Amino acid sequence: MLDLTYELPKPKVIAGAKHDWELVIGMEVHAQVSSNAKLFSGASTKFGAEPNSNVAFVDAAMPGMLPVINEYCVEQAVRTGLGLKADINLWSAFDRKNYFYPDLPQGYQISQLYHPIVGEGEVLVELGDGTARNVRVERIHMEQDAGKSIHDMDPHMSFVDLNRTGVCLMEIVSRPDIRGPEEAAAYIAKLRQIMQYLGTCDGNMQNGNLRADVNVSVCLPGQYEKYQETQDFSHLGTRCEIKNMNSMRFIQQAIEVEARRQIAILEAGGEIVQETRLYDPDKGETRSMRSKEEAHDYRYFPDPDLLPLEIEQDWVDGIAANLPELPDEKKARFINDFGLSDYDASVLTADVESAAFFEETAKGRSGKLAANWVINELFGRLKKEDHAITESPVSPAQLGGIIDLIASDAISGKIAKDLFEIVYTEGGDPAQIVEERGMKQVTDTGAIETALDEIIAANPAQVEKAKVNPKLAGWFVGQVMKATGGKANPKAVNELVAKKLGG
Repeated sequence: MLDLTYELPKPKVIAGAKHDWELVIGMEVHAQVSSNAKLFSGASTKFGAEPNSNVAFVDAAMPGMLPVINEYCVEQAVRTGLGLKADINLWSAFDRKNYFYPDLPQGYQISQLYHPIVGEGEVLVELGDGTARNVRVERIHMEQDAGKSIHDMDPHMSFVDLNRTGVCLMEIVSRPDIRGPEEAAAYIAKLRQIMQYLGTCDGNMQNGNLRADVNVSVCLPGQYEKYQETQDFSHLGTRCEIKNMNSMRFIQQAIEVEARRQIAILEAGGEIVQETRLYDPDKGETRSMRSKEEAHDYRYFPDPDLLPLEIEQDWVDGIAANLPELPDEKKARFINDFGLSDYDASVLTADVESAAFFEETAKGRSGKLAANWVINELFGRLKKEDHAITESPVSPAQLGGIIDLIASDAISGKIAKDLFEIVYTEGGDPAQIVEERGMKQVTDTGAIETALDEIIAANPAQVEKAKVNPKLAGWFVGQVMKATGGKANPKAVNELVAKKLGG
């Protein structure tokens, strides 16, 4: 168990005309499984392929074609469940969800309503201000993705691209534990981070590989606590579902807009109708899409083409034994082993590549110094140029070399920044660059003292002022640094100035 202490964040409160209202949010996150083939066919899942080129006969629902489950997709779902500390169900089953799908040729979706592969789990969502919430996951089930209908290529016809049809999705369903827009975005971010560490979903929201349906309701203060005590949903307001959100920013905006819409209706004496809505970011509003269906509306029944899915505990244990170190564990280790602050550890473990870069840089060195250089200098420069850590022109060995030169007093912090700029733009070995370009700092106190004595002799009035006001001694430090081309050891300079002017 991780030794993480935190306070619960306060729920988002929106002031209405008559009452204060609190938000209650549940999420259904659709994560595309990282797999080369689809859930029930061998067709490719590669993004950006020519329309309708990644389509097998079973995806196109050709007569006589039967689905065959992709074992690797099952393994990825199990791996995700284990990463969320969830129960893995050794027996699960697939159901047909009957609905009009213009971009699913078979006319139904194969999903897992009654017997999902993953049961209850949890996600610790930290908000960066010392607060965090443990969001309960109700279930994870596998299902087919639908294709894509395109309506803007012809004034009279719609086109259908079936490349996504049959791609394996994991639907991760949370309990209504999220209490505000920022928490909702942080929950999505944490899920994405965990799945990226696990390698089960790349989390690319722009490509549609991670999407969320957001259930929003409002209630009066105190009602949520009654729900928590009883788990009776009647204490909460009627929820509306906002479909297919694939932007953190839009998710937060949509929650705020929808909550205010519901508050206005309730305070006017109306009732909230449970329905599915879409968010229009251009107009800043949600609009009704359809009334919210219940399970019976989809006429679910067990898929007759697929046997129940039975997996063995030994197989699950084998997957568990090979899980990578996950974000929370890595963060705790970075804090303990490298003496990092909570904030620095969070930044460095935000993604797998950044964590690996830091750890290699910090190996055998000061963790705090390495973190400072990785976060402030390297990450800052990469962000400015819109580059990922994988595109860094500076390697961990090179950055480590700069840190070694600082630690050995071969160069000062100021020289180190100049050196970093050279390595970033030109490459090369830091130690060799310092040697060849004469960048070593002057540590010879005799040479520093000579320069200081000359400055003191040339500025007697400034000496008298500094003796009256010791804060003015910094002027002499600056003059010595200038006289030595910035190469004097700052610590030695400060000590000598204090010694010379102290009397």
